[in-house]
Amino acid sequence: MGVDGVTWDEYEQGFHERVDGLHREIHSGAYRAKPSRRVLIPKADGRQRPLGIAALEDKVVQQAIVKVLNNIYEEDFLGFSYGFRQGRSQHDALDALTVGLKSQNVNWILDADIAAFFDEIDHDWMLKFLAHRIADRRVIALIRKWLKAGVMEDGRRVAATKGTPQGAVVSPLLANIYLHYALDLWVHQWRQRHARGNLIVVRYADDSVFGFKMEGTAKRFLAAMQERLAKFGLTLNATKTRLIEFGRFAAEDRKRRGQRKPETFDFLGFTHCCSTDRQGRFKVVRLTMKKRMRATLKVIRATLMRRRHEPVAVVGQWLNRVVQGYFNYHAVPGNLKRMYGIRSEICRSWRHALLRRSQRRPITWKRFNRIAENYLPRVRNTHLHPEERFFASATRGRSRMR
Repeated sequence: MGVDGVTWDEYEQGFHERVDGLHREIHSGAYRAKPSRRVLIPKADGRQRPLGIAALEDKVVQQAIVKVLNNIYEEDFLGFSYGFRQGRSQHDALDALTVGLKSQNVNWILDADIAAFFDEIDHDWMLKFLAHRIADRRVIALIRKWLKAGVMEDGRRVAATKGTPQGAVVSPLLANIYLHYALDLWVHQWRQRHARGNLIVVRYADDSVFGFKMEGTAKRFLAAMQERLAKFGLTLNATKTRLIEFGRFAAEDRKRRGQRKPETFDFLGFTHCCSTDRQGRFKVVRLTMKKRMRATLKVIRATLMRRRHEPVAVVGQWLNRVVQGYFNYHAVPGNLKRMYGIRSEICRSWRHALLRRSQRRPITWKRFNRIAENYLPRVRNTHLHPEERFFASATRGRSRMR
């Protein structure tokens, strides 16, 4: 619910009249975007992420514009861009990265994160980028209104001079358009003109991973990338951006120099590690990030304690949905040990909550295991191996990593 306080149920009352009136306002120029309602969402690291909740009619108009612009920009976006695109998911990006690391001669990884990207988008550059492809001035005017609408804080409107609210329907597309011109096209040209050896790229929204054959190329790219982003008001997050030795020869090279095992890096909820299969061939192992796993368990434990007096069947059905949703994302090949671990921790937490309900006969593990079997999903892979899905997608005509 935005600052207008209107819900979908309320909007449906007199829906056709409301939409007709909205249509007239847009075409006459009378339409005015309302400021967003700011909501702070806790992050796994203890910080808070600000979200902007748009008014309901603004959401309706934004969704219509997004549908039109998606059809235009899908023809322009490059293959290594995966975030918020039609027919592409986080796991498509993860698969592309794993396949690239295994199939290409990559020895160095640049894990790049743009600092406060959604908050730092320059409005003037955003509108220039849009005007480069969109000739209809009415569309540009609508987007300008959304960018400038600002947010409500403590009952007063705070105008926006830069950025686009996370949580707005139009923001993901605007973010992709901004980075398409500010970063993607430049990366594509830099790779062709300056790269020595292989250079792989996978970008999901403002998180990017670059793979290089040579350390010198990686360092030159990082310096050039920082200079490029600065032109558009963006900087890299110094605490999250890292250049590490990673790839099929990293472990052997580091061992020869008397160094420890290769460092790991995080991308889209998984920690990526160098490893080998049973035949001694290089492989990438993807493990659920520990801090995210701990954060998820903390929330589940607190909820189980709060709901401990509810019927077992009710809590069990809720827990089934939560755990199955978690497995649907995280149960990838090579990560099942951690899935078993989180399931075991959830079982212990649920039994502990049930034991705290009263002083009656305690629930033995034998009895509790029967409850858990009824409601908690079993651990199994919910995703194919990266190569299987990646190349299957490619044969259906989808771009891979151009």
